Amino acid sequence: MTKIGIITGSTREVRVNLQVAEWVKNFADARGVNAEFEIIDIKESGLDRFNEAVPPLMTNKEYATDAHKTWSKKIDACDGFIFVTPEYNKNIPSGLKDHLDYLGSEWHHKAAGIVAYGSTLGIAASLALRTTLANLKVATVEPQGAFSLFNDFEEMKTFRPMDVHKPRFGELIDDVVAWSTALKTVR
Repeated sequence: MTKIGIITGSTREVRVNLQVAEWVKNFADARGVNAEFEIIDIKESGLDRFNEAVPPLMTNKEYATDAHKTWSKKIDACDGFIFVTPEYNKNIPSGLKDHLDYLGSEWHHKAAGIVAYGSTLGIAASLALRTTLANLKVATVEPQGAFSLFNDFEEMKTFRPMDVHKPRFGELIDDVVAWSTALKTVR
């Protein structure tokens, strides 16, 4: 079975990110596709800010901590991803970027969908994340989720997406599963 990690993009104490990730998981599970979905919360990874000369698992395995090894195994076990990211200053949060940078080959030849949100639908964050993922050899699907802090959240605190998003999310889920399944043959 194809395994899809739904990766949170925020580590802030006050965040709505996990609410969005849980909605995405529930939506994906209800879709009935041949895939297993799991939320991977970067806030719970145990990794600090990326401040290494090189990623610890690339050339310095003896310096890799248990948190590095656990993160590596978690990502390596996935066939594809759905990234759920807020937009901070027209980009992705530094915590998400740090978690991407800790690894290398664990990301390669997998597919991803992007779900973003913000005052301008998270569009700039989506574009920035697509560029970063391309560098990690992750193929991103075209359908993406874009939520408005003004229309899809109550008082910018409680996630209540409008029903208009559901058809697009169906396409996103279907494409991530199809591409992730197909890319298994490349790996």
